Amino acid sequence: MSLELILVLVFAVTTLIGYKLIKNVPSLLHTPLMSGMNALSGITILATMTATVAALTTGSKIFGCIGIICATINVVAGFGLTNRMLKMFKTGGSGGDEKAE
Repeated sequence: MSLELILVLVFAVTTLIGYKLIKNVPSLLHTPLMSGMNALSGITILATMTATVAALTTGSKIFGCIGIICATINVVAGFGLTNRMLKMFKTGGSGGDEKAE
């Protein structure tokens, strides 16, 4: 069996396992899990920066820059969504869609 086929099979199996795990998470745990995933995405940014710096060819550097941009978008959007979800749990009139004056 070739290495590429093994890698595709590992990817497919881990995707199915991840989907099954996330599907069974109670909704109360989604906000803390999202915060944890944002931290992991931060590590992904560091890893892509390191890989981009170590890249030897121009094409690899371009893919590294694209990876950095995608991971950064993921972190910013994740923290924005987590902040929005946490505002929903605040009591009183301090959260929600109130307009600032």
